[in-house]
Amino acid sequence: MEYYFFEVAHLVLRYFHVVAGIAWIGASFYFVWLDNNLQEPPQWKKDKGIRGDLWAIHGGGFYEVAKYQNGPEKMPSTLHWFKWEAYTTWITGTLLLSLLYYVGAEAYLIDVSKAELSQPVAIASSIAFITLGYGLYRALCKSPLVKNGLAFTFTIILLIALFAWGLDKVFTDRAVYIHIGALIGTCMAGNVYHIIMPSQRYMVGEVEAGRIPDPTPGLNAKQVSVHNNYATLPIIFIMISNHASFTFSHEFGWLILVALFVIGMWIRHFFNLKHQGVYKPQVLVSGIAAFFILMLAVAPWHLLETKKPQANSSINTTQLQSIVSNDQAWQIIDRHCTECHSQSPRSKMFSAAPNGFVLDSLDDARKVMGLIHSRAIVTKDMPLGNLTQMSDQERAQLAQWLAQQNKE
Repeated sequence: MEYYFFEVAHLVLRYFHVVAGIAWIGASFYFVWLDNNLQEPPQWKKDKGIRGDLWAIHGGGFYEVAKYQNGPEKMPSTLHWFKWEAYTTWITGTLLLSLLYYVGAEAYLIDVSKAELSQPVAIASSIAFITLGYGLYRALCKSPLVKNGLAFTFTIILLIALFAWGLDKVFTDRAVYIHIGALIGTCMAGNVYHIIMPSQRYMVGEVEAGRIPDPTPGLNAKQVSVHNNYATLPIIFIMISNHASFTFSHEFGWLILVALFVIGMWIRHFFNLKHQGVYKPQVLVSGIAAFFILMLAVAPWHLLETKKPQANSSINTTQLQSIVSNDQAWQIIDRHCTECHSQSPRSKMFSAAPNGFVLDSLDDARKVMGLIHSRAIVTKDMPLGNLTQMSDQERAQLAQWLAQQNKE
């Protein structure tokens, strides 16, 4: 029964994580767009200290937005702050990481074929990685390198690549992506907590004291706000990457992640330029083209070369039998799949079949042969964490049985 409540907690946390993430990323998109679209105001507004303004229409009404050069002469009675979207996203994300990857470390975090880690060591390694990564990012933001946008960007990409490669040597494929996402999310939330909010509190304090604020803290806040904006598309992909197992379970899954990180930032660059009045469609087109080229590059082309899916994989074709009986196929499915994917799962990790995917009979298996082939034969990310130790020979036999069904 406790695992039912575990799944309820998972649902609640994931729901609020997604909702808060939408609000945070939406605010990031809006304010960067707003900053990039401010127009030079009329003189009477300049005399009031207004740096730029913008008119918009939405929802049946007109809106007038103005940005001050330093601040208003007097603080308004109501001032809206934008911080809890970031904090809530980070808090719920951290709780999700703890609930799934720490409590369920044996299934989600530890891959004994890569490194035989105990649960405490794996958890400590996870926390150390995120802490180290955030510390390096903060140090880079304080270094002269941050003044050179191109050099700073390449350094960040290099660090992401090194981290992803290193994590791939230790954790499960899925955990590699989640940890890079956790690191990026921590850096983004840290920017809000350590840079943006202190800057805004300083500005409010100066205006309330009747002083003109030093623009430096505000410029620093704007800089990291732009960092956050460029990270939005990559972080969204990582949030949904569980639905694209062909990426993280690929032999070079870590490199695919880095490539998608770069592509996401590049596409975001197009929109940021466009909001500034600089229209470069070649940036967007090249980003989209790079995505599809990447998808073609990582496609399992070997499946077209032979009807035996494992011919060019780590599964030895000599392990195949000429005919795999229904009984043999069911023994494999029952041993490795129905542990979780059943109306009554035997696994203590689930109170119901994950994603409603039930394999209580061969008829159930025949209905979803394509999915079984994709996850158990091609990407091999199922069984989860290979906790049931499904062998290459069993995968070969299952692949042969699936091929037989397609011929019938």
